[in-house]
Amino acid sequence: MKQFCCYLLLCSFCIPALALPWSQFNQAKNYEGSSDLVDLQYHMGPVLSAPINLYIIWYGHWKPTQQAIIRDFLYSLSSSSASYPSVADWWRTVRLYTDQTGSNITGNIVLSGEFYDSAYSNGGYLSRLAIQSIIRTAVTSSPRALPLNTHNGLYLVLTSSDVRVQDFCRAVCGFHYFTFPTIVGATVPYAWIGYSGTQCPGMCAYPFAWPNYSGKPPPSTNGGNNILRAPNGDVGAEGMVSVIAHELAEVSSNPLVNAWYAGDDPTAPTEIADLCMGVYGTGGGGGYPGKVNRDSWGNGYNVNGVKGRKFLVQWIWNPVKRRCSGPNAID
Repeated sequence: MKQFCCYLLLCSFCIPALALPWSQFNQAKNYEGSSDLVDLQYHMGPVLSAPINLYIIWYGHWKPTQQAIIRDFLYSLSSSSASYPSVADWWRTVRLYTDQTGSNITGNIVLSGEFYDSAYSNGGYLSRLAIQSIIRTAVTSSPRALPLNTHNGLYLVLTSSDVRVQDFCRAVCGFHYFTFPTIVGATVPYAWIGYSGTQCPGMCAYPFAWPNYSGKPPPSTNGGNNILRAPNGDVGAEGMVSVIAHELAEVSSNPLVNAWYAGDDPTAPTEIADLCMGVYGTGGGGGYPGKVNRDSWGNGYNVNGVKGRKFLVQWIWNPVKRRCSGPNAID
């Protein structure tokens, strides 16, 4: 999907291309994204094989309901309590990736701390580099600073609806990278994702909303369209969940931008989730999310989580099957 995204230094979740009608995919249900032209390679760098201690930095003002949706998704990544297809089942595709020693990406992801930056320590408009300054604030502020965990820490910076971030909505919905010691004091992997519910739901909360520039959404098989209702009632937070899933998959498989990616330029890599943009179920792509489940209220989802939650997350490139894959596949 590189031709549809604007990669600017950092590895990014980019705005998906939405164009083709559903009928284009009716004859290729078994081969979502499969292609001999995909040249995904391992570049000998580390993956996140040790158990991950995940730290959330809530930047700005958040509703408790929004935080609960995101927390429950993160709890679901390592949970065995949810029914199949679960979030943990989805993460098993990510776990297929290994480092040069043969160690797989971990299945143990623990939410180990949260920091609330409700004072907007770096203002209401953030450059990409300012995300690292937010992490510095979180690990240096007393008395409740997050630890600077250089062993197995992963930092997730989430910005609220009123915070504007460089390139957000225009080119990216989220990105991941690693911190600079000159700013944070050490090199640790991190990801940023913005709340899109008010700024650009049609771009960053797809398929719960539709981009204004794309006209009408493609028709579905039941005479309606492919806009899905959010299963937990918050389009912005649930759009974030899918972007968070995308970025966690990529930061785990390419934390220092020298592990798993396609392309010759590590500053503009096509990573394991970029290859499956817009695919959520069998037959997905080109504006059709694919065949996903509907709950009793008609809300769309493809994986189950803890506390009875349901989520819709994008599929990931499967290195064994050499195509996009998810536990809700019907083939």
